[in-house]
Amino acid sequence: MSGFAFFDTPAGLCGLAWNDALEVCGGQLPEPTPELTRRRMQQRFPGLRETEPPPAMAQVLRRLAAALQGAPDTLDDVPLADADVPVFNRRVYALARQIPPGQTRSYGELAAELGGPAVARAVGQALGRNHFASLVPCHRVMAARHQAGGFSGPGGLQTKLRLLQLEGAQLGDQPGLF
Repeated sequence: MSGFAFFDTPAGLCGLAWNDALEVCGGQLPEPTPELTRRRMQQRFPGLRETEPPPAMAQVLRRLAAALQGAPDTLDDVPLADADVPVFNRRVYALARQIPPGQTRSYGELAAELGGPAVARAVGQALGRNHFASLVPCHRVMAARHQAGGFSGPGGLQTKLRLLQLEGAQLGDQPGLF
């Protein structure tokens, strides 16, 4: 049974949509208000309706909420409905999904694994098109020298930093980002 559901996090209300095969079709980070988050999900997934998640999706929602609070779960085993996603983007997403909560990697580090520094911009573009937030945790990917860089999700850089803070992210030998 396809549909979408919402779950609370300390950052705000998030959403997740799935198809009949129980693959995740997309995720939604918090908008400024829960009403806007609901509206965004309805706009993004007009063929789906808000529903009680089946047990497998309810478990994904619980795991995702816990990961956004630092639980050591990458959720990289959760299937994505990504058949229409370009192959390069899927490779970027697979690498990003291996970054544990509370840790970060740079665009350059991902690029090095995907063909070298010349693809760093393409890595950023792929993450900018990420429809699977937070299962593809693009907020854990930083610019050079661990600068925050940009963030195309709702709330922009402020949301990225908030998610990293909730996960207990650390840079270098310093405890916490802040």
